[in-house]
Amino acid sequence: MKPEAVEQVKQEGLEKQHQAYYTASQHNVYLAESDPAFGDHHPRNAKVTSSKGCITDDVIGKDSPLRIMYNADAFRDFLGDVLEETLYEYADPLSSINLHYASEGQELGWHFDNSSFATTLLIQKPAGGGVFEYVENMRDADRGEMNYEGVDRVLKGEVEVKQLSMEPGALVLFRGRNAIHRVTPTQGDITRMLVVLAYNNQPDVALSETARMTFYGRL
Repeated sequence: MKPEAVEQVKQEGLEKQHQAYYTASQHNVYLAESDPAFGDHHPRNAKVTSSKGCITDDVIGKDSPLRIMYNADAFRDFLGDVLEETLYEYADPLSSINLHYASEGQELGWHFDNSSFATTLLIQKPAGGGVFEYVENMRDADRGEMNYEGVDRVLKGEVEVKQLSMEPGALVLFRGRNAIHRVTPTQGDITRMLVVLAYNNQPDVALSETARMTFYGRL
C-alpha cells in the first residue's frame, strides 16, 4: 500500500479508536474448549493470553483505501491466484474488514488458526514489541495430529522461532492452520495497528453470532 494511503488509514484508525471493542481473554493454542481428558497444564489445555481492540467493517469509511482495495477485482484476483482459492466477502456486516489495535502490553498469544489463510496489512508499527513470531508445520490438523510435545516445547520457549519483520503498508498472506504463531506484547506508547482483510472460499458465509459477540461485543 502506498505511503499516502497508509497515512489516510492511520488517521481514520486514530479518529475511530474510541469506537473499538476491547477484549482480553485466556485461551489454549487450539482455540477450542478445554479437553477434560488432559490436565489444565497439558499443552492441549494450557492457557495463553490475548488482548486487543477492534473496529469492524461497518465502522470503516465508504471511501477508505481499505474498502477500495478490499472490493477491487484486481486485488481479489491477485489473492485468489496466490492462494489458489476463489474468494468471497463475509455475509455479515462486521467481519470482512477489521482494524486491530494493540496498545502497550497487549499481545496475541500462541495459537493455530481455524481458517486456511489470513490476509493482513500493517498500518502502524509500535516503538517496540509487536513482533510476529511463528513455527511452521507444527501440526497437521487435517490428519488430527496435534503434536502436543512440540507445542509444549514452544510454550516453554525451547524452540527457535521465526520472526517476520514488516513495515507499514506491508501485505502479509499467512497460512496459520498448521503453523503456530503469536504477536509479542507491544512496548511503548505507539499503538500497533493492523488490518485483517477477511475472505471466505465459499459465498454467503457469516461469522457465527457467538463469535461476533466474543470478538465485537455486538451483532
